[in-house]
Amino acid sequence: MAETGRAALFTDTGQPYEIREIPLPDVEPDAILVRVTTAGICGSDLHVWRGDIRVAMVGPGARIMGHEMAGRVYRLGANVSTDSLGQPLKEGDRVIYPYFFPCGRCYQCLRGEFNSCPTRYPLPPVVDNFPHFTGAYAEYFYLPPGHFVFKALEDLPDEMLTPINCALSQVTFGLHKVGVTFGDSVVIQGAGGLGINATMVAREMGASQIIVIDGIPERLELAKACGADHVIDINEAASSFERINKVKEFTDGRGADVVVEVVGVPDVIAEGLNMARVGGSYLEMGNISMGKLATLDPSQWVWSNKRIVSVNMYDPWILPVALDFLRRMRDKYPVHKVVSHKFPLEQINEAFQEAEWANKQTAVTRACIVP
Repeated sequence: MAETGRAALFTDTGQPYEIREIPLPDVEPDAILVRVTTAGICGSDLHVWRGDIRVAMVGPGARIMGHEMAGRVYRLGANVSTDSLGQPLKEGDRVIYPYFFPCGRCYQCLRGEFNSCPTRYPLPPVVDNFPHFTGAYAEYFYLPPGHFVFKALEDLPDEMLTPINCALSQVTFGLHKVGVTFGDSVVIQGAGGLGINATMVAREMGASQIIVIDGIPERLELAKACGADHVIDINEAASSFERINKVKEFTDGRGADVVVEVVGVPDVIAEGLNMARVGGSYLEMGNISMGKLATLDPSQWVWSNKRIVSVNMYDPWILPVALDFLRRMRDKYPVHKVVSHKFPLEQINEAFQEAEWANKQTAVTRACIVP
C-alpha cells in the first residue's frame, strides 16, 4: 500500500483549509523528501488567506500553502549524501532550507543574485501534480533537484528553527543589503515575526539606537526585550505627524539612518520615508500584495537624497549565517518567544483566525503549525 501524508489544502479565499491524505512522491535521485516538524504562519500567508493575493486566480484546484518551516530528512535521493556545505546527511537529520529554488542558469543567478531569479518561486501547483508536497502546511515537503539544504544540530527546539528560512533570513539579508552598520539609528515599522527578528539582527550589526513601531502591547514588550531602545505605540501616537516627531526626538532632530518596513501596508511607506534622515535609507520588505497602491511624493526622496532598497527573499548563504546567529543569541534574547502560539495541523483554520491582525488586535507574534 502506498505511503501517504496529511496536508491542509487551500482552494480559495473564504474557504476553510481541508485536511486530506496525499500519496508520497517517489524521490528523484537528486531530491530530498522532508518530514516537516513545524511551519510558521507568515504575514504573506495571511495576505493569501484573506484575499490580498488571489492564488485561485491562476486556476482552480487545491494547493498546499505555507513556506516558513523546518524538518527532518525522511527520504534521501540516491545521489544525495551531504548538505550544501558538504556535511554528511542521512535520514532523520534535522534540516533547514530555502522555500524557493533559484534555477542557477539565468542572467541573475550567473551574477550571484539568487534571490532575483525570475523562476525561483512559481505559484504553488495543484496538489494532484507531482511532487504533491510543495507547501509547508503538510506533513512532508519535497526539495527538488538543485535545492539548497543545511544540517541543523539538535540543540534548538523546532519552534526556534521555524522562522529561520523566512523571517530571520529575510531580515538578515535585507539589513545586509541596505547596509546597516555600527552607530546607525534604525526604525522598524512593525513588530511581528519579521520586526522582532530585525530588532535583534540590527542590534547585533551594531545599530546604536533602535526604535520599533507597532500597536500591540505584547509585541512592543517583546521588541524591548529583543533590543529596542524605544517603542512607539500607534494607539498613543495616533497620527503620522506624532510618530514622525517622536522618531526625530529620539534622533536629535535628524531622523533615522535606516527605516525598515515590515508591516505590509502601503500607507506606512510615506510615513516611514519621512522618518529617515536626509541621506538616509528606506528598506522595503513587507508590501508583497500586488495592486495595493501608496501615494508618494518622489521629489522628497530626490531633494533629500534618500535611498530606497527593496528586498524579496534572500541568497542561500544567509541560511547558515542565520542559524549561527540564532544559536549564539538564544541566551541573550528571548528568541523562544518569537513563535508565540502553536497549533496542530487539524486546527489550522483556528490558527489563521488567531493570527489575523487586519482590523483587529492579536497577541500573536508568530503562530506555528505542528503537522
